[in-house]
Amino acid sequence: MHATRRQALVGTGITLAATAVAGCATYGDGPAKSDPSDSAGPAHGGGEVIAEVADVPVGSGVIVGDTVVTQPTAGVFKGFSSKCTHKGCTVNEIADGTIHCPCHGSEFNLDGTVAKGPATRPLDAKSVEMEGDSIVLQ
Repeated sequence: MHATRRQALVGTGITLAATAVAGCATYGDGPAKSDPSDSAGPAHGGGEVIAEVADVPVGSGVIVGDTVVTQPTAGVFKGFSSKCTHKGCTVNEIADGTIHCPCHGSEFNLDGTVAKGPATRPLDAKSVEMEGDSIVLQ
C-alpha cells in the first residue's frame, strides 16, 4: 500500500514539528547559572560598580553601557539613561560640557537637562553613588 501525497505531507510536517520541539528542550539541571564575570562590575554596597571615580572627569562624564555618569562639579556624580528622550537613540559622546545624541543633534547638560533640542525633556535619571573609589549604580 502506498501513502497518498496528503499523508506524506502530514507525516513530514509532524516529523518536522517534533524535531523543532525536541531541539528547544532543555536538558540537565535546569537553567544555566549566570557567570558573575558577565556583569559590568561586582556588587558593592547593594549596587553594581560601573566606573571608577578617576574615570569620570570633573566637568564631563563617561558612557558605560546604558548609563551615563557625569561629574558636573568635583565630587558630585549624576547618572542617566543613555537613551535620548527625543526618539530613543543612544547618546554617544560627552564633550564640551554636554552629552550628545548622534541621531538628531539633541544635547544635554551634565545634570541631564536639555541644552539643545529637538529633545524637550531631560534624560531619565538613574541613581548612582560614590562608594570609596567606585561609582555604584543603585
